[in-house]
Amino acid sequence: MRNDSGNPVVGTFNNAAVNAAAAPTSAARSTVRAQAAPTPTGPSAAELAAQERAKRVKALDAALKKYAATAPEFSVAVLDRKTGQRYSYRGTEKYETASVVKVQVLACLLLKAQDARRDLTSTELSLAKRMIRLSDNDATTSLFAKLGRASGVGACNKRLGLTETKVNSAWGLTRTTVNDQVKLLSELVDTSGPLDADSRKLAYTLMSTVDDSQDWGVPAAARSTEKFTVKNGWLSRSTENYRWIINSVGRITGPTTDVSIAVLSHDNATMSGGITSVQKVAKLTRQHLKY
Repeated sequence: MRNDSGNPVVGTFNNAAVNAAAAPTSAARSTVRAQAAPTPTGPSAAELAAQERAKRVKALDAALKKYAATAPEFSVAVLDRKTGQRYSYRGTEKYETASVVKVQVLACLLLKAQDARRDLTSTELSLAKRMIRLSDNDATTSLFAKLGRASGVGACNKRLGLTETKVNSAWGLTRTTVNDQVKLLSELVDTSGPLDADSRKLAYTLMSTVDDSQDWGVPAAARSTEKFTVKNGWLSRSTENYRWIINSVGRITGPTTDVSIAVLSHDNATMSGGITSVQKVAKLTRQHLKY
């Protein structure tokens, strides 16, 4: 083939046409980009839950610290059995137990009977009922002696996993922490723990049927549709200008709830004021942890 001058036409390429033909369409480019871009994953459900838990703990820490600035000294611990999560504020601070030690005495009494492969005697059962339901001191003293007093109950601590509790020969002056108290409460319901089914059932029965005059403290955090167990302690301490030790330990259960709570306090000006303080602390844990 020749051009107008008669010379042969040399073969040439239309670069624009070639580029247009070779270039992908806009739709194709979008597809390529979509395939090349990493898929956004974001935090996992577990990570989100951990972040939310951290926020709640931080808010509760702040609320308790604010309240502690104007209240007598207190500590609190919460164990959520459904999630396995634990919370404590001043968890290793030691306090005198007053009558909450009676839960420990009950657990040791039940273990002693288990070791002998027997039920509680009628006398032991009668004393245990009075000790827990009525907080009877004479009944407690009788059982405490039967268990070998401080050394006997102290040896039992190891089986219950209590590492921060020192038993006193005057049982009400036993020193403990809220961390140990929620540990003790967990042992009362743990199917793989040292207490057998019959012992766990009896402990629950007694602690869920305390005298109406003694159902304050932890129960204040329970809803009307939930059940609770409780044991309280109160003592006007002569070595602290007769100011009050006010303690409460117990468990709240419902369709979506299973928590053990321990609140220990001292230096309360009055018994009623101490009860109000302990109940406020228990309610704050529910408000912020949202169990």
